This record gives sequence, C-alpha cells and structure tokens, in this order.
Amino acid sequence: MSSNASLPAQALVIGGGPAGLMAAERLAAAGLRVDLYDAMPSVGRKFLLAGKGGLNLTHSEGREAFEQRFAERAQALRPWLDRLDGPGLRQWAAGLGIETFVGSSGRVFPTDMKAAPLLRAWLQRLRAAGVRFHMRHRWLGWAADGALRFAAPEGEHTVPAPAALVLALGGASWPQLGSNGAWQGPLAEAGAEIAPLRAANCGFDLGPRREGVAEAGWSAFFVERWAGQPVKPVRLVFEGRSGRRFERQGEFVVTARGIEGSLVYAASALLRDEIAEFGEALLHLDLLPNHDEAQVLAEVRRPRGPRSLSTHLKSRLGIEGLKAALLYEVLDKAEVQDAERLARTLKRLPLRLAAARPVAEAISTAGGVRLECLDEHLMLRQRPGIFCAGEMLDWEAPTGGYLLTASMASGWVAGEGAAAYAKRQA
Repeated sequence: MSSNASLPAQALVIGGGPAGLMAAERLAAAGLRVDLYDAMPSVGRKFLLAGKGGLNLTHSEGREAFEQRFAERAQALRPWLDRLDGPGLRQWAAGLGIETFVGSSGRVFPTDMKAAPLLRAWLQRLRAAGVRFHMRHRWLGWAADGALRFAAPEGEHTVPAPAALVLALGGASWPQLGSNGAWQGPLAEAGAEIAPLRAANCGFDLGPRREGVAEAGWSAFFVERWAGQPVKPVRLVFEGRSGRRFERQGEFVVTARGIEGSLVYAASALLRDEIAEFGEALLHLDLLPNHDEAQVLAEVRRPRGPRSLSTHLKSRLGIEGLKAALLYEVLDKAEVQDAERLARTLKRLPLRLAAARPVAEAISTAGGVRLECLDEHLMLRQRPGIFCAGEMLDWEAPTGGYLLTASMASGWVAGEGAAAYAKRQA
C-alpha cells in the first residue's frame, strides 16, 4: 500500500476489471485523487483471459443493431453508449497507441490481437494520472462507522469512507479470477435491489436424446469420439413456448454433457429462460443450411445401389463424421432408413436441453444490481455517493464485443457521476 494511503481518498474504486479501470480513468481525468482496490494480485485478470484467443474489443455493426443486442435493457443502456460506443472505444484504444481492425465477422480486434499491450498502456496512463493501486484487498462491506472493510495479506483493516465510491465487482463467472458475487450481501444490506445471478453466454447439458429414451446426454461412444469437436456450418433454430425465437448460422462445440460455443452462447439467454420456465428447451439444428428441404429429400431418396447409407450421405450431401454421428444420436436404426424422416432430421435435428451449466463456468452473468435502484449516473438511490458499474449490474449481452463495450461504458458513466458527486461534497 502506498505511504499516503491513510489519507482519505477523494474517490475510491473497488474492482480492477475494465469497468473499474474506466471509472478510475474518468475520476482521475476530473482531477480527483483516486485509489483502486482489487482482491487479486494484479488487475484485469478476466480481461486478459478474454483476450487469450484474440481480444474482441467491440463490434463494428451500426448503433441501432448494436443496441438491440442488449434486448430488454437496450433503452436503459443507450445513455451509456452515448458516452462510449463501439467507434468511441476504438478511438479510445487508439489514444493508448493500440490500433484496431474489423474482422470478417464484424468483430473489432487490436491489430496484434493481444490484450496485454492494451492493458499495460492503460495502466501506465492511469498511474501517470495519479491512480494508486492496492492489490490483494478483498472488500468485505462496511464497518459500523461507514468505513470500508478489507481483507488484506496483513489482516482485516478499514479505509475511511471516500467522498465517492465506485463498485465494479463483476458478476460471479470465473470466480477464480476475482468475481465471486460476494458483494451481494453487503449491497443488499445497503438497500440495493439485486436480481439473482444467472449464467449467461454459457453451455448446456443435454436432456434425453429422443422421445421415449430415459437416459439423458450423449451416448458413451459419441462422447469418447466427438467431445470437444466443433459442428459447422450449422443453423440453430429455437422457437420458445412463450413466443421468443432465435435463428442463426454458425458453429458450436460438442461437450461431454451437451453443447457450448459461440452459436450456443448467442442463444443462451433464451434457452436458459425457457428451461427455467418449462423445465427444458427444445432447439433444432439444420445440418445442411445451404440446401433446401426439397434438395435434401431428393438426394436422400436417390437410388444408392450397393453403397451404404453412410457412403451415400457423404457423397451426395457431405454428411459425415460428427454430423453423421449426431443423426445416429437422435434416430434409431429403423428411423434412419426412413427417407422422409431422415431428410427432415437433417434439416431439423432436435436437441433437448435440460440445464444451463453453472454460473462459475459461464463467460458472464445475468442479474445483479437492478438498474431501477440506480439513478442516471449509476448511483444507488438509497445510498448517495455509492456508484455501481460493469457486470455486477442487471443486464446481459452476447459475446462479440458487446459485453466489454457496455462494461467500459458503464464505468465511464459511473466514474463521471462519482466525480461530479465528490466535487459537490467538497
């Protein structure tokens, strides 16, 4: 801890993820003295993990389409994006010396694809602005006198309440990286309304593979041969019993217990909610998204002579390997010989999902501090001077750069709101 840490900070941020760092940046830019506390040995742990395969910073699609990715929270998040949207985030990164490019999917990445150089440049700028970092300090809540309680290597201690406090403590996914949802208790006691944390951008466990089959999940043979392999290209179609619908082409990955991957994550909010309400979610896979139903049926019916069905499907439709294995998971030996049933299944292969994977395994979480108990500056209405930002708020978005953009935008809003509040208290 720095030598002057005993002095009351004008502003204090708890949480060293993207939202917390952005809040600290806006506070420092407003001329405030800023202290940032985090439970981990270094900041940005989840940010670095997200960038392991290439840091997806934001998305290049237009503002209207971008906003719609936040579903029912689109209107509430619009003011955040007015402060920092996709183009704004790219400009901000350029200010750190990080150039970006738009990939073929429309996603935006740093030119070197890496998260570490951006984080290093960001921390250098924050330190130059006077932000002081206090690591291995896990927030425990408030003491009776309003001071902040922390568990640190040297033991529990308190820090005097600052003029303004920004909490950016994350959700509960990947708890080993610091976000474990432990903030829910103290914040609930402080008067915050909290929606239960749920898995978002997550995988799912399979239910029974077909009607009349009791056992759930893939067959042992299927798991041994195919777990961890991608299915592509494929179109996922989900029509919920409450009228919500999803349809998109892409790819997903077979797991030992079910499915995960980008296409599944994109539909995960609808699938999760369907399971919560009805006990299961039924989706359909189009294994031949570039063929219409008439073409598929014609090829399946085409005389195959002495060739086996597997050879016929491979030569006429390109169905082999994992896609062929999926067919045999949902059709029995008699059904696969029925041309019409087979063709229909190739275009609408059913998968029954029984459960979302646990929150700790999810990429992100839904739920958290309800936006309705915060003002437009993300300050708790019941506790003036306390602001919340990032994934701990009750919103969610699919992967693709939307999560990171909105998290950082919320940090921007909370940081500016906290700065204005602190100055009014001076």
